[in-house]
Amino acid sequence: MSFVEPTGVDDVAAGLTSQGYFASDGLATAMFLAMSLQRPLFLEGEPGVGKTEVSKALASWTGGRLIRLQCYEGLDAAQAVYEWDYTRQLLHLRTAEASGRAAGVDERQLEDELYDERFLVKRALLDAVASRDDIPPVLLIDEVDRADDEFEAFLLEVLSDYTVTVPEIGPFRAEVPPRVVITSNRTRDVHDALKRRCLYHWVDHPGFEQEVAIITSRAPAVSATLARQVAAAVEELRSAGLYKPPGVAESIDWAEALDRLGSQQLSEATIGASLGAVLKYREDQQRITDQGIPELLQRVMARAG
Repeated sequence: MSFVEPTGVDDVAAGLTSQGYFASDGLATAMFLAMSLQRPLFLEGEPGVGKTEVSKALASWTGGRLIRLQCYEGLDAAQAVYEWDYTRQLLHLRTAEASGRAAGVDERQLEDELYDERFLVKRALLDAVASRDDIPPVLLIDEVDRADDEFEAFLLEVLSDYTVTVPEIGPFRAEVPPRVVITSNRTRDVHDALKRRCLYHWVDHPGFEQEVAIITSRAPAVSATLARQVAAAVEELRSAGLYKPPGVAESIDWAEALDRLGSQQLSEATIGASLGAVLKYREDQQRITDQGIPELLQRVMARAG
């Protein structure tokens, strides 16, 4: 069954919720506009706020393939767009020689055969642009701030008209643009030119009730009481001036860890014993211990109700 385009923000929010992603009104609005206007969506925010997960939820909801390009320092166009399958090309030559066909074929013709599309390995960008799927794929360009300026400039060129040219074959142009989500942890500033090409949204940590819903959805075995207490505790930890505040993934991990320990609710003992599931730096654990776990627990219980 083909995907029906959303008619409003509520449709997008409901669609993402059906996949276990609880989007804020702002994010649902930005996603609806990006889909309606066929524009890339640029998401910035702290690590762990769910920027990557929204792409997975979008792909699962729409039924489009998720094509992920993980950016890193040194990433270049060849690694992100395409390469030739040299092993298959060599095998093709050897087969032609072994069969005697190579002797009767013009050298130029044999060379041209090596650059047939069947020997082309499509990497993420070309795969998304050349897709002929019934439903547009979701192209996730993850952590673009880790890539170099040169790759960012190339990416802008591709997104301007969704065309990629392979010199030996010619241009590939998207019949329907892929749904593009670009994420950044803001380790460096991304050029304004790329941001201007996109719709922009800053993704915050979820609010208390939203985080409770996320924990309940992703860790259904965790009791409702414990889910509320974990969400309240993580909210407190994020305001404690830590080096690395916990993200949503850590909230889920902590709730599941406490459930495995048989805890139905937080206590001073369980917080102290399981702190490593939510805080991954010794200095952050020490800060919370120094600030006082009893005081933390008192505030958590008041917030969780």
